Amino acid sequence: MAKTILIVDDSASVRQVVGIALRGAGYEVIEGRDGQDALNQLRGQKVHLIISDVNMPNMDGIAFLKSVKQMPAYRFTPVIMLTTESQEEKKREGQQAGAKAWVVKPFQPTQLLGAVEKLVLP
Repeated sequence: MAKTILIVDDSASVRQVVGIALRGAGYEVIEGRDGQDALNQLRGQKVHLIISDVNMPNMDGIAFLKSVKQMPAYRFTPVIMLTTESQEEKKREGQQAGAKAWVVKPFQPTQLLGAVEKLVLP
C-alpha cells in the first residue's frame, strides 16, 4: 500500500512540482492550499509525512505545525518544512514546533525525495 504525504503550500506550482516528484516515487498525495485548508484535509486520515511551506495566508506553516502536533493522530507524523526561509531563527522555531527537516526553495526533487525517504518508514 502506498504511503500518503500531505503537501501544504499556497503556490499551486510548488504543489504540482512536489506532487509530481512524490507520485513518481510511488507516494499518494493530498494537497492543502494553506495551513487551515490542510487541517481540514487531515480529519483522521492516515498520513505518513507532511511537507509544508512556512509563509502562507490564513495559517502559516509554523502555526499549522503546532496545531498538527496537538492532534493525537498526528503527534508523531514527521514534517518537512519546504520554504524560502533560510534564517537560523526560523529553522529553530520550526524545529521547536516539531519539524524534522528543513528544505530551502528552490530545491531539487531528488534532494526532497532523499529527505522524504529518510522520514517515511517502510
